Amino acid sequence: MNTTRRTVLKGATASGVLAGLIAAGALRPTQVLAADWNKAAFDAKDTSAALKGLGAGTAAESKDLILKVPDIAENGAVVPVDVTSNIPNTSSIAILVDKNPTALSAMFTFANGALPDVSARIKMGQTSLVKAVAKAGDKFYVAQKEVKVTVGGCGG
Repeated sequence: MNTTRRTVLKGATASGVLAGLIAAGALRPTQVLAADWNKAAFDAKDTSAALKGLGAGTAAESKDLILKVPDIAENGAVVPVDVTSNIPNTSSIAILVDKNPTALSAMFTFANGALPDVSARIKMGQTSLVKAVAKAGDKFYVAQKEVKVTVGGCGG
């Protein structure tokens, strides 16, 4: 049997089944949209406004929040950041950069039982403090470290 014919038949069958499920209401494409996002925090131009948008105005330093970033980033366009929280009941982790045009670079939310461990590549325009903020229960915890950028990333 011709393999092209089989491929076309498989694709047509899958498309028909998918269209039937959507028409029957079993699949609702609108339910797949992203969850609500914190517009105030992501639009904030400085770190204090971003922390306020997150609700973390008074975050305490914690040794149980581990932030791993390089001391010197050779390329500000790709700075590796690893954050691990050993704080019980951590429900979210946010990564902020003080001197970026928008301070909040990333935010991760964890379901019950998820391991609060994230890795990201962020963009930094210049030497700045990188902060990790974790929410555990109703309290916020912070860890921070300065990263020296040798080649600009956010417009440099």
